[in-house]
Amino acid sequence: MFSGIVETTGTITRIERMAAGARLTLSTNIPVAEISLGESICINGTCLTVVAFGETELSFDVSAESLRRTNLGDLQPGTQVNLERSLRVNDRLSGHVVFGHVDGVGSVKAIQPDGDSFLYTFEIAPDLSRYLVEKGSVAVDGISLTVFHCRPSEFTCAIIPHTHQVTTLHTRNPGDRVNIECDMQGKYIEKFVQEAVTGFLAGPLQDLRDEIAALRQQLKGLGIRD
Repeated sequence: MFSGIVETTGTITRIERMAAGARLTLSTNIPVAEISLGESICINGTCLTVVAFGETELSFDVSAESLRRTNLGDLQPGTQVNLERSLRVNDRLSGHVVFGHVDGVGSVKAIQPDGDSFLYTFEIAPDLSRYLVEKGSVAVDGISLTVFHCRPSEFTCAIIPHTHQVTTLHTRNPGDRVNIECDMQGKYIEKFVQEAVTGFLAGPLQDLRDEIAALRQQLKGLGIRD
């Protein structure tokens, strides 16, 4: 689990394509001595497992599913990526709860200066936009951002100078693809409500319909029209 507060950036050094996935190797200023095999690190918002490391490099295996659902397949040697190590139990949650399970890929639509900050507008699929709410949270390439100007297929975030500089956002241009993870709470609430409504339609409401149908039959037997 992560918080969406990017710790540092890394640079892709090698990409090895495999039959059903890839192995990514990147250089980082994270002290490798503090990293263990099997540890989870969020790369551009995608939770990946450390499978090998060197003095200044870390390697990760990427499944075919992750390549399909994220922008990791777009990476090339020299590309910068956002990095965040997993949270510890006693860490402060400065952003919001990020699982590193990317929901889909969006794109940068526009970048507009706004004083010292920047307004980034992102395009996303409508089936993702339903989980966004005004002043809610979203993870874009693993960065915890606050949403505003929610529309059916796009939203805007204000990026302060610090976030702009310490993440990959300063390298982004209109048209670039970005990973999107919506707030997990919204998805759980939707599932619970759908199941509750489905259960009501199949249970109590259907029982009521059956009782009304039976009552109509009784009235009909008495020669009374409903």
